[in-house]
Amino acid sequence: MTLFAHDDESYWMSTTGTTTYPRLTTDVEVDVAVVGAGIAGVCTAFQLARSGRSVALIEADRVVAGTTGYTTAKITVQHSLIYDRLRSSLGAATSELYARSQLDALAHVAALVDELGIDCDLERLPAYTYVTDEEGVPQIRAEVAAAVEAGLPATLVTGTGLPYEVAAAIRVDDQAQFHPRRFLLALVDDLAARGAQIFERTRVVGLDEGDPCRLTTETGSTVTAGHVVVATHYPVFDRAGLFARLKPHRELVVAAAIPAGADPGGMYLTTEGNTRSVRTAPLDGDDRLLIVTGESFTPGTGSVADRFDRLADWTRQRFPVGEPSYRWAAQDNDTTDGVPYVGRFHPGSRRVWVATGFGGWGMTNGVLAGRLLAARIHGEEPPWTDLYDPVRLHPKAEAGALLRNNLTVGKHFVGDRIRPPSHADSVADLAPGSGAVIRSKGRRCAVYRDPAGDLHAVSATCTHLGCLVAFNDAERSWDCPCHGSRFGVDGAVLHGPATRPLEAREVPDA
Repeated sequence: MTLFAHDDESYWMSTTGTTTYPRLTTDVEVDVAVVGAGIAGVCTAFQLARSGRSVALIEADRVVAGTTGYTTAKITVQHSLIYDRLRSSLGAATSELYARSQLDALAHVAALVDELGIDCDLERLPAYTYVTDEEGVPQIRAEVAAAVEAGLPATLVTGTGLPYEVAAAIRVDDQAQFHPRRFLLALVDDLAARGAQIFERTRVVGLDEGDPCRLTTETGSTVTAGHVVVATHYPVFDRAGLFARLKPHRELVVAAAIPAGADPGGMYLTTEGNTRSVRTAPLDGDDRLLIVTGESFTPGTGSVADRFDRLADWTRQRFPVGEPSYRWAAQDNDTTDGVPYVGRFHPGSRRVWVATGFGGWGMTNGVLAGRLLAARIHGEEPPWTDLYDPVRLHPKAEAGALLRNNLTVGKHFVGDRIRPPSHADSVADLAPGSGAVIRSKGRRCAVYRDPAGDLHAVSATCTHLGCLVAFNDAERSWDCPCHGSRFGVDGAVLHGPATRPLEAREVPDA
């Protein structure tokens, strides 16, 4: 297995400081409470505070340290082959609205960088989606036609800055990439200066949708608010059936220094080879940092270490780089119709809002969510309100994905109990640094042997909806394949929708 200098830490996290906002220990009352401090939560809180609302931003860990701290950080309206798909399934008008909303988000990021003087390495570059196989060229042609019809400056090209040939690509100029932590931490600083209350290490575990709403935290403190925004990436509450309409996927990232002269000069994506995404970022000196993303998979399935090795091998074979100096992973959720859910939490909701299902394009969609939710809380309805409203339903477009999602969850819920994916007969089978699900006294335990040889056991049942977790052999975590919850080897929640840790268990006998 490849060794990395910054094991599992993203470049964005390692090049910014740690935040130290307080934990919520007393009851608070505000106009709007925002749960989750990733890009969607921060941007929503920022927009609301700017308009004069009193805001509480509540984060279970540290601000901008979850999925947003581990993104690829492309700010682009060019989202793979989405425009042809939207035009085919939901119509040309929907495709156009999606393009307009994404352009608005991109322009807003650039405007904020200028207005606040944010040093976040913002660079304007072309974005490409390409194929290397001639059989994929018709898809690219259809996407270019749909993107142009939607109002985007898209062109079909056969030449790129990549060091290998492509059969065809859609190119959209004047897109952007940046350092997401530097950008968002500047917004958090602005929030604090405007009097917003920011709380870290404060997990929200309960929601009362009264008038006003009330949030309960794991410490017992409460937040009373006129409106609540649930921006926890995967919603920690489900009152709209979103669990059945969201599919989690995880992608891996490796990064290594590359000579500036070998920089491919753009942002690139192909769905071939289980996804490969390429961009660079500035480094000190003459080098750039090559960032390669791919190996998309459902959490809790298969060897993550092997996937990291495949991604690193692919990178070394195509670019003049040595061993990657960074590796990390990011997680996102796909919706059943390919459009994020941003708006009312459920049909009867008037004071609770949600933002989720960004499908790997969280930078523009997170900014869009902040602007859209702030507008709706103020009683306004932007042109794309209905497009993103979570209560929408497109039976024809969503039926296939909805069925697949539920079949997958059912397969894991039942099948993994017959044969867990990371199973061992005895703790004696566990090598240092490995973990497995082991049956003990009629219950399944998730058992990890640390590098020193000590054993740690927790319940193998996810506290969200009861699926069995599986061991992640690269990140050393317990991951749920049903809805993407992740837990540390001590059972602590690393990633929702679960809000409760895995219970400690006695170590099974050898």
